[in-house]
Amino acid sequence: MSDPEIEDLVGDVSPSFEHVLSCVFGIRDHESRTYLTLLDHPGSTVAELAETLDRDRSNVNRSLSTLRDKGLVERRRRLLDSGGYVYQYTAIPVPEAKERLHDALDEWVEGVHAAIEGFDPDDQESG
Repeated sequence: MSDPEIEDLVGDVSPSFEHVLSCVFGIRDHESRTYLTLLDHPGSTVAELAETLDRDRSNVNRSLSTLRDKGLVERRRRLLDSGGYVYQYTAIPVPEAKERLHDALDEWVEGVHAAIEGFDPDDQESG
């Protein structure tokens, strides 16, 4: 199955927030679920998230990497009393995510409008 894309929203009159996240940011539904889970569990480690999501740690790690690349999740290193460190992950606040969603959608819509306006049937080759 391919990744959800923004075009998948067209025709869906009441998409879920999770589906909008997936389509607009081009991420998988399980990555959207990881973001939403982090909203409820800020500062989680990969191990904690894997347990909460009932997913393999390596899969959760990949999801977190994708979410960080998209700017939806932040990572902080916490030093352990026993030595060493652990990474803790926190989702960006919902208002910030909404703003990014609106910006991405606006950009896409502008592109669609440009394609409509740029269409000239006289420039089309005849078949």
